[in-house]
Amino acid sequence: MPLSDDEKTVLARLFLKVGRAERRNRLLDAYYEGEQRVEQLGLAIPPELRRFLTIVAWPGTYVDALAERITLEGFELPDETESDADLWRIWQANALDRESKLAHLEALKFGQAFIVVGAGDADTPDAPSPDGGDEDRSREAATPLITVESSNEMAVELSPRTRQPIAAAKFYTEDGVAYATLYQPNVTVWLERRNATWVEVDRDEHELGVVPVVPLTNRAQLSRRHGRSAMSRIIGLTDAAARALTNAQIATEALAVPQRYVVGAQPDDFKDKDGNVLTAWEAYFGAVWALKNPEAKIGSLSAADLANFSGIVNHYAALVSGVTGLPMRYLGQATTNPPSAEGILADESRLIKQVEDFEVGAEAAWERVQEIGVRIRDGEWDPRMKQLETKWRSAATPTRAQAADAAVKLVSAGILPVEAAWEDMGYSPARRAKLKALRDAERAADPVLEIARSLPTQPAAPPVEPADAVAG
Repeated sequence: MPLSDDEKTVLARLFLKVGRAERRNRLLDAYYEGEQRVEQLGLAIPPELRRFLTIVAWPGTYVDALAERITLEGFELPDETESDADLWRIWQANALDRESKLAHLEALKFGQAFIVVGAGDADTPDAPSPDGGDEDRSREAATPLITVESSNEMAVELSPRTRQPIAAAKFYTEDGVAYATLYQPNVTVWLERRNATWVEVDRDEHELGVVPVVPLTNRAQLSRRHGRSAMSRIIGLTDAAARALTNAQIATEALAVPQRYVVGAQPDDFKDKDGNVLTAWEAYFGAVWALKNPEAKIGSLSAADLANFSGIVNHYAALVSGVTGLPMRYLGQATTNPPSAEGILADESRLIKQVEDFEVGAEAAWERVQEIGVRIRDGEWDPRMKQLETKWRSAATPTRAQAADAAVKLVSAGILPVEAAWEDMGYSPARRAKLKALRDAERAADPVLEIARSLPTQPAAPPVEPADAVAG
């Protein structure tokens, strides 16, 4: 069936939003990659000096420092104490260990990325279940398909009341042919561009009641729901540092070597014995030292001190550090003494907090993705998914020895069970399950050892004798 007028209007609006985002993202990507040249900043540099153009990649350093610390480790349902194996199976079946990293990086770079949830490929061979049950095999075959998408190709419209997507569209090109997918609450439409018109190719009446697209947004604001790039606040400082470095490059070429001067030289001083005029380099390194005029003077100018350029770049680095929370060592500024472990944690406190704030928004997005995925898989909404919790790896960077020492102390004091210590140490769910199985096997093989381990580790205090007995 052809597109309705409302669908055409929505598709046109979303197409314009993608176009605007793509133009904005092109500039942001250049800053991230360190390819935004000074000549594009409006600085007047002669053409013969353009080889000295340079820039710093501080925006990319900042984004990478945040993205490297964001790692999702599992999902917990409200009635469980361990990560849900079924939800983690959906996660791994869609290679989201890797794809989620791409989505987080995209959101930090451009302000927004998107996650699309759909029905899996029913033709995929069933994988054998761990216990050989038919139920697990059927669920494996019905695993929903979850993909991450760029804001260069996708846009959404949000409800002003619920802040949830009411429409979304993806636009892409393959082999020179333009395609689009329009997502609506109860239908998904696939389209192809023919003769400057979008023509419907297929339609799926899924009746989900929700748009199966979830935005993953960085730094959303009430007045800017689409978010903003993590780099936006330091682009101006990056431009300023680029100008300083470019000037330093030109000054190094022109003024770093002492300049010589000659007063009173004759034209014949710059000719060889045959009367041929010497080249500039021959005159500079040869005949300029022997002049016929006894009154001629030769001297040199001292080289320029270029330390001021270093001070300027360091100043801009300090400003970037103040805006982003990046430690100065991340910006290539060496310190006199290497930082201690405690100093590193204190130095990175703002960075850690920014990662945790990003994870709050990402948590809501991934939980919504899993909720829609379970609905597609089971055919009904699971009320428990409303209370789903996401588990993240710690954004801090303690050493392994520090983490182990803290875990031992907490377990010894009875504050945490051993299973929680394994989790704090960063062991994966599969590794924790294996360790638990090994421990249970050890307990079953040697119950006496288990009893001994349950005894208090501190010696009991000696009994206090009554005062009368002591006096007697």
